[in-house]
Amino acid sequence: MTTPVLETRALSMRFGGLRAVDNLSFKVEPHSITTIIGPNGAGKSTIFNLISGALRPLSGQVLIDGVDRTGAPPYRIQQAGVGRSFQITNLFFELPVAENLRLAAQVLEPANKLWRPTAAGREARGRVNELLERFGLADKAHRFVAQLSHGEQRRLEVAVALAGKPRLLMLDEPTQGMSHGETEDTALLIRSLTREATVLLIEHDIGLVMSLSDRVVVMHQGQKIADGTPREVRENPAVQEAYFGRTQG
Repeated sequence: MTTPVLETRALSMRFGGLRAVDNLSFKVEPHSITTIIGPNGAGKSTIFNLISGALRPLSGQVLIDGVDRTGAPPYRIQQAGVGRSFQITNLFFELPVAENLRLAAQVLEPANKLWRPTAAGREARGRVNELLERFGLADKAHRFVAQLSHGEQRRLEVAVALAGKPRLLMLDEPTQGMSHGETEDTALLIRSLTREATVLLIEHDIGLVMSLSDRVVVMHQGQKIADGTPREVRENPAVQEAYFGRTQG
């Protein structure tokens, strides 16, 4: 059997009296797109923080490629092959587009060459040029990030998360604030990423989720209430009631 790229086992986290994540277990298979959905406050971003090392769980495990990485700091999680974007755009707005990508791609340079000037890194430069073309940002390489449109900034953030060639790419609402056309283009781009990475997604656009995902994990008040294919999730009565706000008749 193929080892899941990511597996959580009975993962739990509490903030005071609030149990933000409660006994969560799910698996993410290689080169697939798994999306976590649920109402605001369901625990989605907390799950990302637990997986990426920003938070240490109260109990449970996080396994990456079958190795227990529970509670490891973010830099160790990155070294294990995980890249992440954030719900709120997290870029260097005062730096050019290419420089944002180069800083993220610097991790690809051999350790014995890290003493050299960063501009001399061939691996990083090559990755930057590749991503600029792939994400349609080549003509904006030397613009400051602050000069980009919101949709371009969100697209750049996905490229930055991908720069280090992660095996698992975690994207937190990558289409937030985008127009319909930008959302469709980004969906196609995300689907293309599965050739080189596995994608774990948080997304509110249900139409996009159902058309893009291989599996969907549904959260409600910190608990998983469904986990399956888009069709299985859509037809689940608990999901209909808790997430879509209705029951099937």
